[in-house]
Amino acid sequence: MVSRRLLRIKILQILYAYYKKGKPAVDKLEKELFFSIEKTHELYISVFALLKELVRYANYRIELSRNKLSPTAEDLNPNTNFVDNKVIAKLSENPSLKKYIDKYKVNWGLYPELIKNMYIQITNSDYYARYMKENEPSLKADYKFVNHILYRAILNCEMLDSLLEEKSIYWNNDIEIAVRQVERTLKKIREGEEPEVLSLYKDSDDREFVRRLFRHVTSHDREYTEMIESFTSNWDVERIAFMDILIMQQAIAEIIEFENIPTRVSFNEYIDIAKFFSTQKSSNFINGVLDRIIQKLKEDNKIIKSGRGLIGEG
Repeated sequence: MVSRRLLRIKILQILYAYYKKGKPAVDKLEKELFFSIEKTHELYISVFALLKELVRYANYRIELSRNKLSPTAEDLNPNTNFVDNKVIAKLSENPSLKKYIDKYKVNWGLYPELIKNMYIQITNSDYYARYMKENEPSLKADYKFVNHILYRAILNCEMLDSLLEEKSIYWNNDIEIAVRQVERTLKKIREGEEPEVLSLYKDSDDREFVRRLFRHVTSHDREYTEMIESFTSNWDVERIAFMDILIMQQAIAEIIEFENIPTRVSFNEYIDIAKFFSTQKSSNFINGVLDRIIQKLKEDNKIIKSGRGLIGEG
């Protein structure tokens, strides 16, 4: 399943658009929200497919060298650490991944210059040189090498950034989110388990979580803004970053609306999201304000939690 963290982020992004566009019809933005989530899932699948395409291209280069008119000993006996990487091999065998690649019609072979440039970037790197010196790399070494590709090649490829911007407006700034989700999936392989490629939603509860949270924030925005203002009396609200206010609004909405999600879980999630979308200073500011708001909500009995281990939590 796509993580709740990602769902919260996508809601935040659409809420940002909602306010910046002058509060258009909620129904229209809600459809855009769900489409945006599916596009991020497509990007997540596309990163896996990109890893597979890089291995395919590496194999192609090996075969090209072998078929030279006068191949060298190295051409005939190449180092195959990259093409034999066990982590990427596991992905190639995964039926769920194949299903999603087919569903989204992902085909990186249509962009040969991108693949060639990224391959050259990888093979010229220090981490590639170290990896290729390994004698029969361990699963841990294979995983570490793939992680380097994710964070040092894929996330630092200007050509890829430009291409993603051209392909979908919903992929602006989402490549890091997708890469983090891929890393999370690959950890299963490192631990000796079968990779579980995340589905779009775990169940209907996740989809309902998105709808309810988005609707609740948009219908209580004035109320929650005033609440935030009352706890930032020493600040000029106009000077508080708009994204900081939006993160706090969404956090308050989730804490009040969802009786089955522990307050501390919601609180920690939004502090982490603030670190991702804002500065460390902003996350500290949000931490302090939210903490005081939550205490007040508890005193006023506006936080009601129920479910296993949650009775009395509010």
